[in-house]
Amino acid sequence: MSDPQRKMIEDRALRDAAFALVKADIAHLRVDLTTKGIGARFLDRVAEGASDVLDEAAEVAGNNRGVLFTLLAAVVLWLTRNPLLALFDDEDGEDEESEEPERD
Repeated sequence: MSDPQRKMIEDRALRDAAFALVKADIAHLRVDLTTKGIGARFLDRVAEGASDVLDEAAEVAGNNRGVLFTLLAAVVLWLTRNPLLALFDDEDGEDEESEEPERD
């Protein structure tokens, strides 16, 4: 056999082996997808990622309790700012500067 023919036979054998591997991978993927769909896989990964983030946040919060409580107090004060400012406002609810003098 000549060298180009031998090379072609080897290349064809490699091509056929690679094609068989691709077919086997596709068959394996189909079996996996019929067992568990793409949506379920996506939700599993999202849930796993959220769990990891929650664990990390809990660890950081445990290490920085003072900062966390200060931040929480600042948020509470911000959300209750209007009722707190109303406590220090004038009793009649009007500003002295906005009153117009009486005219006769």
